[in-house]
Amino acid sequence: MSRCCEKVCAAEALQERQRGTLRAVLVINAIMFVVIVVASQIAKSTALFADSLDNLGDAMTYGLSLMVVASGASIKAKVALFKGGMILTAAVVVGSQIVYKLMYPTTPIFELMGGFSLMALAANSLCLFLLWRHRYEDINMSSVWECSRNDIATNLSVFVAAGAVWLVGSGWPDTVVACCLVALLLRSSVRVISSSFTELRASK
Repeated sequence: MSRCCEKVCAAEALQERQRGTLRAVLVINAIMFVVIVVASQIAKSTALFADSLDNLGDAMTYGLSLMVVASGASIKAKVALFKGGMILTAAVVVGSQIVYKLMYPTTPIFELMGGFSLMALAANSLCLFLLWRHRYEDINMSSVWECSRNDIATNLSVFVAAGAVWLVGSGWPDTVVACCLVALLLRSSVRVISSSFTELRASK
């Protein structure tokens, strides 16, 4: 009986730690979405816009993950599947923005791109640090970890794009990086969706 109680207490303690971490990263990403989406429109940067959608997707992902912390493997896998769908949707939205920019080209404000990408990098590095210990706990937290790891690559890519825009005086680096971010989002969505289906089959 005591061994059973110990297992229940350990599970509850783990769930509470997960909830605390998810609340923190949810708030960080919600704030950064508002900041970065406004900056992307002022800077006229597609890459920065992709970064803002990444923050929005993450905030929604963390909220969903928070709801299912205490749920079974099947529910967590279904939520992870939904997360994969959201990542895929973000890729489509950014892809549409790229097409629009190709039709109506503009040169982004590289100072804003660089400054806000570094701000986002600092925020997402904090999220990655908070999520590090949870990355292998279950499908719910591992899919959250996947999203957070992508954020770092996104922020660094936008910063590099800002430097390239300044160097060549053209908006092409912004578009090229945005295309790379679409590819990253697509790859991530496939990985999360594939893992979700695997987990769903195993839980039956």
